[in-house]
Amino acid sequence: MAAFALYALIAREVFSARPLLIDEIVQLFQAEVYAGGRLWLAPEAHREFFSMLHVVDTGGKVYSQFPPGGPAMLAVGVLFGAPWLVGPLAGAVSVALFAALVRHTDPGASDRRLFWTAALFAIAPFGAFMFGSHMNHAPTLMWLLAATLGLAQCMSMRPGSSAASRLRGAALCGFGLGAAATIRPLDALAFAAPAAAWLLYAFWRDRSRWKQLAIAGVTLAVPFTAMMIVNARTTGSPLLFGYEVLWGTSHGLGFHAAPWGMAHTPARGVELLSLYATRLQTYFLETPFPALLLPIATLALTRRVAALDRYLLASAAMLGGLYFAYWHDGFFLGPRFVFPWLPVLVVWTARFPGTLGRVLPDRVEIALGVRAFLVSGAVMAVVYSLPVRIAQYRAGLTSMRVDYSADARRAGVSNALVFVRESWGAQLVTRTWARGVSRSAAAALYRGTDACLLDIALRDLEARGITGVDAERALAPLLADSSRVRPSPLSPDSTEKLLPGARYDERCVARINEDRAGYAHLAPFVLEHASGNVYARELQEHDSLLLSEYPARPVYLLRRRGTDPDAPRDWLPLSRDSLRAAWQHAVR
Repeated sequence: MAAFALYALIAREVFSARPLLIDEIVQLFQAEVYAGGRLWLAPEAHREFFSMLHVVDTGGKVYSQFPPGGPAMLAVGVLFGAPWLVGPLAGAVSVALFAALVRHTDPGASDRRLFWTAALFAIAPFGAFMFGSHMNHAPTLMWLLAATLGLAQCMSMRPGSSAASRLRGAALCGFGLGAAATIRPLDALAFAAPAAAWLLYAFWRDRSRWKQLAIAGVTLAVPFTAMMIVNARTTGSPLLFGYEVLWGTSHGLGFHAAPWGMAHTPARGVELLSLYATRLQTYFLETPFPALLLPIATLALTRRVAALDRYLLASAAMLGGLYFAYWHDGFFLGPRFVFPWLPVLVVWTARFPGTLGRVLPDRVEIALGVRAFLVSGAVMAVVYSLPVRIAQYRAGLTSMRVDYSADARRAGVSNALVFVRESWGAQLVTRTWARGVSRSAAAALYRGTDACLLDIALRDLEARGITGVDAERALAPLLADSSRVRPSPLSPDSTEKLLPGARYDERCVARINEDRAGYAHLAPFVLEHASGNVYARELQEHDSLLLSEYPARPVYLLRRRGTDPDAPRDWLPLSRDSLRAAWQHAVR
C-alpha cells in the first residue's frame, strides 16, 4: 500500500497523471479503442491530417503498432476512469511479488533483511519512476515477477511444499510468461527460455514432473493465443505485429539497416549495452557513487550461486543479448529496455553488507566504514540527486501535460474543426506518408534531405498524383546529398535539415516563419474527447479537403504563441472563404 501511494504520488505530481512519451500516448489511444469494444478504428478519408508515429493506418484499419497486452491493461484503467493508476498498481503488485520471491532467493535470511530487501526494491528510483508512468515496462515486470515466483514455487523442495502448490506455481509461471509476451515479447523470451530449460531438465531427471511442464505450457498458451487472435484480426497474421506492418522486417532483431536509416552493427550493439550499464550507474539508485558497484562486488565475492539466482542471472544475460541485437536506444526514465534487470540488481545489492561481513568477519572497522559509506550515499541521493531528477522530469515534455479539454473550454471552442499547426518537419513527414512511401523510407528521406528540397519534390508528386513505389522512386535521388545536410539553423525544429547553399522559395520561407511563430503537437489531442472537437494537422492548401468533409463546423487554428515550451496557445477562429482564397493564391 505504501508503494502504491508512492507511485501514485509520482504519477500525479511528477508526470501530471498524463502520458508524455509518444509510446505512452499511442498505447493509451489503443486502450481507449479496446475500452470502446473495438480492436481498431476505421481510417479517415484523408489520413494525412491524422496520421501519427507508431499508429498503423493501412489496410482499412487504424491501431497501435504495439503488442496488445499493454494497451489491454491500460484499458482496464480507462474503464475505471483512471488509466494513470495502472502503472502504480502494477508497481505495488510487483513489490508484493518481489517480497514473496526473496523468500526463495534468500531462504536463510532473517525477516528483517527480507523486509529491507523488498523495501529497497520498492523505493529504488529506477523502478519508482517507471511505475509512476504509463510505460508498458511496469506491467511487463509485474508479470515476469509473477512467472519467476511461480517457477520458484514449482521447483521448490522446501519443507511444506506440496505437489498441489508446485502445480499452482507452474500455472503461475506459464501464465505470467504468456501475459508478459503479450506486452513485450523480447522481455518474455529472455525469461521464458531459461525457465523452459529448467523445467525440461527437471522433467528429464524426474518424469513425474510432467504435470508441471504441461500446466506451464497450457497456461502460457492462454494469453499468448489471445494475442495471436488480436494480431490475426488486425495485422492479418497471428505472429505479425504492428511494428513490422509499419516498418517492415528492418524493425526486427539483427545487424542490418535500421528503420530510421542508420546501420546496426555488432559494434553499435556493444555501444548500446555499455550505454545502458553506464546509465544504470546513476538511474538505478541515484547515488553519488556508481550503483552497479554493489551488486557486481557481491557477485564477485560469492562462491556459490543458487539455482534460482542462476535462473535470474541467465534471464538477465539473455535480455542483454537480445537488446544487443536490437537497433534502437531505449532511453526514457533511464535505460528502459533493461528494466527487467531491476529485481536481480536489488537482490545482489541487498546482499552486499552480509557478503562483506562473511568475507571479512574480523574487520569490524571496515564493515562499519562501508555501512557509513552506504548510509551517506543514501542521504546524498535523497537530499541532492533525487530533487534534481524530480525537477528534471517535471520540467520535461510540458506540451504533453496540458489539459486540452480545459484549454478548449476556456477558449470557448467546442464541436469545431481545429487545425493544429505542427512544425514544418512534422508536416513533411506525414505528407511523405500520404504519398504511400514506406515509413522507413520516409524516415530516411526526412533525416537525409534538405527540408525545402523535400517540400518542392512533394508538391510535384501531389500535383501529378504520384503515389506508392513510383513516389518512393522519384524521391530517392534526394538522398544523394544526405552526408552534407545538417540540422537547420533557420527553424526552432532542429530535426529539419538544411543543405548548405540550398535556395528557399517563397513557400519554404513561409513555412520557416510559421515555425518561428510557434507550433504545437497533434499527438496529445488524440486523447481529447470532452470538447467534441475534431483535431487535424494543418496542411495549408490541402486543408480544403477537410472543410468539405466537415461543412457545418466552425473552424479554428491552434498554435503555440512563440517557441517557448511553456508559451500559451492561441485558438484563432478562421473564415472558410478567406482560407480558400488564401490557398488559391498560394497555389498560383
